[in-house]
Amino acid sequence: MAILRLFAQAREAAGTGSATFPGATVDDVVKAAIAQYGATFEAVVNMSKVWVNGEEVPRSHAVTDKDEVAVLPPVSGGM
Repeated sequence: MAILRLFAQAREAAGTGSATFPGATVDDVVKAAIAQYGATFEAVVNMSKVWVNGEEVPRSHAVTDKDEVAVLPPVSGGM
């Protein structure tokens, strides 16, 4: 089970900043989270970058129990 870390809108949509989900790939972990957190979370994930252990990876990337999958929604703002 990989650790899923959620930031910004992803955290708001899920109601939590982290959870663990089963899966052999990033896509498996993300799909398990979508099944738990629903359509609003799915919409955020679909516009987000997904990183594993601090590096952007494709959703087909393999994960293990030691990996941290992070969902990073786009950020807006300025000075």
